[in-house]
Amino acid sequence: MSPTLEHEFLLELVRQRPSLVATLLTEAGVPVPRFNEARLESPDFTACQPTEFRADAVVVLNDGKPLAGVVVEVQRRYREEKTWSWPVYLATLRARIKGPCLLLVFCPDRKEARKCARAIDMGHPGWTLHPIVIGPDQIPKVTDLLQAIAEPELATLSAIVHGNDGEEGFKVLQTFVDSLQHLPREHEIYVDLVLAMLPEVAINKFLEFTMAMGTREPKSKWVRQWVAESKAEGEALGEARGEARGEARGEAKAILRILGARGITVPEETAERIGECTDLDLLGRWIDRAITVETAEELFDVS
Repeated sequence: MSPTLEHEFLLELVRQRPSLVATLLTEAGVPVPRFNEARLESPDFTACQPTEFRADAVVVLNDGKPLAGVVVEVQRRYREEKTWSWPVYLATLRARIKGPCLLLVFCPDRKEARKCARAIDMGHPGWTLHPIVIGPDQIPKVTDLLQAIAEPELATLSAIVHGNDGEEGFKVLQTFVDSLQHLPREHEIYVDLVLAMLPEVAINKFLEFTMAMGTREPKSKWVRQWVAESKAEGEALGEARGEARGEARGEAKAILRILGARGITVPEETAERIGECTDLDLLGRWIDRAITVETAEELFDVS
């Protein structure tokens, strides 16, 4: 399934600054060892078995040698199947770096975040995995300009998570926009992430708020450009997205109907994966496979 922007934006921030995971762990009250480097590692945990195990991202904190490994997972909703794969990620990474490892799960939905935080009983006495889950309540509202400049990835994440939270959200957005004037050009991508993730009504309210506070126009040239083009582009994009989503929903329903007609049981997680897919090419391949597969899971076989 093609990754969605909702899934990818945090991973993009982690790729830009791997040390963000240390900040998020600290915000969650988890002690982090002193380190001088945070580097991305391969998220692939596939060994000799045919089953693929691949995390969303892996960061290793170093100080001349590995101090701790952090498996980063993004979950829009709780999935029971992850209770089997998450321990594999940690055990494999621990063997790879020969050091302690942590599981950091980001879930933007409060209710689903609580589910993701459920303890995983490993069966062995005294061995229980407690996922470290970061939800909206664990992301600080960055309203201090100096902090936003020093930690632009955290400020971006804060703007995405809290930008729609009324007046406090406006302050977070204002701080984010003001910080752009003090950051290198490569941070332009963060503007795209915020504008793409926030609902249009939140952006419009923010613009009204800044004007009411005496700001004639946003300081950021990227935001000014967005304001100038957003209405026309938004209407066109809305129509295009509506057509694409409608077509994708039709393809997904076709897959489920084919499987149902053939008497193949479709687990809830599999049905959700099919229903959430917006890649029409991939959906087309799944339709072709639905005619011949023996189980619903075989749809996703990459061989």
